Amino acid sequence: MARIVVMDRESSPEVDLRSDHARRQSGPQSAPLSEMDLPLHRTYYPLGYSVEIITNETAVLEAAEESFGHIRFPREITPLQIRIGVSHGASTARLEEPARRQYNHLYSLVANRDNQALIDMRAGISFVWLTQSALSNRLYFRNNFLEKTVYLLLGASAVTDIHAACVSRNGRGILLCGDSGAGKSTLAYACARAGFAYTSDDTSYLVNNSDEPRVIGHCHRVRFRPTATEIFPELVGRRLSPRMEGKPSIEVPVCELSVPHPSEQADIHSIVFLARMEGAACRLIRLPDGTATYRLCRQLYSSGEIRAKHEKILKRFWSTPAYELQYSGLSEAIEALDSLTREL
Repeated sequence: MARIVVMDRESSPEVDLRSDHARRQSGPQSAPLSEMDLPLHRTYYPLGYSVEIITNETAVLEAAEESFGHIRFPREITPLQIRIGVSHGASTARLEEPARRQYNHLYSLVANRDNQALIDMRAGISFVWLTQSALSNRLYFRNNFLEKTVYLLLGASAVTDIHAACVSRNGRGILLCGDSGAGKSTLAYACARAGFAYTSDDTSYLVNNSDEPRVIGHCHRVRFRPTATEIFPELVGRRLSPRMEGKPSIEVPVCELSVPHPSEQADIHSIVFLARMEGAACRLIRLPDGTATYRLCRQLYSSGEIRAKHEKILKRFWSTPAYELQYSGLSEAIEALDSLTREL
């Protein structure tokens, strides 16, 4: 490789004048995103909010279409921009789940030196660097970089994500809460089969600027744990797919299932914490005011000023009726929730 050294007469430092071509050939990590030409762009509406994807690869837009193309209606928000630069240099680094680090409003996703993202959630700015090998693994890219970046920015500006499923009946929405494995997705889908409106499986998004507690969800799909095939025969033979945080799941579009009433949003009238116990008699136990806010705040993933903002917003649930649902079988749990929507 030719190298020209120029001596400055006053300070005499060595200046590397290698050609742009030579620098590009030295590896994907040597080309900063600021020098990449990102000529492609398209606007999508995840959760109904305007997000413009700016990139140099059509495959990025194709992946965004898979993740967000099912929603076409806009909500009021200052449009967000996500810049994703894809390097064409070779990379032998192994693709792993990105390490996540957060300090106040700053967030990073780092899989390796060639595949990472930096996010400023206060300013609404993000930069994603990827290799072709990371992009070619479509599910890896969507789960670990594309959707993660988009929902982090929306979570800092427009919504507060809640670890809860959501169903409704008679216009009255119910959040189904609980730890991982509590049965939120299973019960939500069972309710949907029984005629409830279905909004989300295990993540719901509280609209920050709504006067009444209102959540949005991914009503276009349902995700299950692999063991759900033992309960719902229609899931047998469905392939497993990775999710964020590496959890395997069965993800199925609602159009392929018995979900007659998908609903992209619901007004919340009650919050139910699931306590599934073998052989337990089914009963709803009213919880003190403030319990829902306290428990939901404990499950927040955000930190710093973003977490403080989310905790303040979750106080909206302080006086929303909250219950513990002790149950064993799905049919009795559905009956209890149906009774709750008639009483509210």
